[in-house]
Amino acid sequence: MTDHADPSASREKGEPGLRTVVGASAAGTAFEWYDFFIFGSLTAVIAQNFYADVGEAASYILALLTFGVGFVVRPLGALVFGWFGDRTGRKKTFLVTITLMGAATVGIGFLPNYDAIGIAAPILLIVLRILQGFALGGEYGGAVIYVAEHSPAPRRGYLTGWIQTTAALGLIGALTVILTTRMIVGVEAFNDWGWRIPFLLSLFLLIISLWIRLKLNESPAFRRMEAEGGARRAPFRESFLEWKNLKFVLLALFGTMIAQGAVWYCGYFYSRFFMERILKVEVATVDLIMLALTVVSAFLYVFFGWLSDKVGRKPVMLFGMILALIAFFPGFQALTRAANPALAEAQASSPVTVIADPATCALQFDPVGKAAFASSCDLAKTVLSNAGVSYDNIAAPAGSLARVRVGEVEVASIEGEALGPAERAAVKAEVEGRIKAALTTAGYPDRADPARVDLPMVFAILMIFIVAATALYGPQAAALVELFPTRVRYTAMSLPYNVGTGWVGGLLPATSFALVAASGNIYFGLWYAVVFTAIAVVVTLLFMPETKGRDLNTIGD
Repeated sequence: MTDHADPSASREKGEPGLRTVVGASAAGTAFEWYDFFIFGSLTAVIAQNFYADVGEAASYILALLTFGVGFVVRPLGALVFGWFGDRTGRKKTFLVTITLMGAATVGIGFLPNYDAIGIAAPILLIVLRILQGFALGGEYGGAVIYVAEHSPAPRRGYLTGWIQTTAALGLIGALTVILTTRMIVGVEAFNDWGWRIPFLLSLFLLIISLWIRLKLNESPAFRRMEAEGGARRAPFRESFLEWKNLKFVLLALFGTMIAQGAVWYCGYFYSRFFMERILKVEVATVDLIMLALTVVSAFLYVFFGWLSDKVGRKPVMLFGMILALIAFFPGFQALTRAANPALAEAQASSPVTVIADPATCALQFDPVGKAAFASSCDLAKTVLSNAGVSYDNIAAPAGSLARVRVGEVEVASIEGEALGPAERAAVKAEVEGRIKAALTTAGYPDRADPARVDLPMVFAILMIFIVAATALYGPQAAALVELFPTRVRYTAMSLPYNVGTGWVGGLLPATSFALVAASGNIYFGLWYAVVFTAIAVVVTLLFMPETKGRDLNTIGD
């Protein structure tokens, strides 16, 4: 049975129309995404201000991990706010989540940096980031369910697609404010204090979003359930201890959400980090490219949501997953050739090899920023990692000094483990100078040459990733809502969504970058996204049901 009647057609007097419901829900969710994405877009600046004295690569990884912390706590927010949403209503819950998100974001704007208060700065930053993630864990499910429970079945994918596009709108807002602020105050002032302005603007956006959402009423499906005796609900027990619901929680997680976290965050965020940190493209150029991509992608979420109303949720989402699997490795290799052709040429003509005793080589990943990386192998690899240079590893005899081969030229490293801090710093500078000189001679660039960046090709390559992400994400809201009955929908849907995007997606940039630093291969980090997406393709093909057109009021009967 399908609910083809338009719920808005028989609404009570004073009930907001469908456009108002979608617009208000989307506006609030876009604001929360804006808050969340400011941090991801300012990773490099955050690293400079809050993670001093731990080294360039370590500070960047720590900033990425702080970005990821907000995602790690999202499942907890999903459980807490999902429970309240199923027990007390959708509207009350997402009013709380939006307030908490806004307060935490404004708090980051006022937070003193490391130079002012020392170690307390990154600790407080992590606390505020946790509050952001906790709030967002409850926001998405509430907004999507609210719209879906107002929508007629034949248009549910299209209408919930507007909620999906809020991620793009939030990112557009974040990038626009960042670019405008940097242009007005200048790069130096922006890196010093101007980065706070995008966070502080959240106060005004919060006030507007709250005013809009206060005009909404509770969803028809929730009111109907309450009228039929909804007080006997136990969202946790029914969602996770009853197999009829738990099996769909697991299918949502392993068939959709782990791919969503991998594909979306690889396409939008890891590609950004890759261009900025590894390919050394100017930050302003990266910002403009990502802004243009996000503007175009905003329409694709709604298109793929609409398409899923016609052909089904499953085939559209599978298209996105499979496209990502096919495109990631060749796409990122093509991205190197388009964005930094000098680097691609140098890698082809003068490949770099580290010849060292494997026992003396660390993973080049220090999440707490305390490792010295002082062995001859570590000193060499640290220089190459910071330079964004891909290298192979060859085992040398035990106890031998590490060497770096750049084409036909070999540079000997120096052993620094027995040295004090001052001597070690001098040795590291000497090794860095000699390795960089060899790299320069071989044609390895310090930065991507703006005159040689093929912007149309870069845009086209990244657009392939974005099409994959939007094809998966556009129909996803309707597909998740249609898996669960009204009495547990908020809880059962929110947990897999936030585990997939929070744990798989949120940790993708830091983990992928760490894999690159550990392996020496600038493309090795892509395996993180590819493995999770491949698992989801198999699960979706074999086990995921088609849900298009389901009556939300009879699911589970």
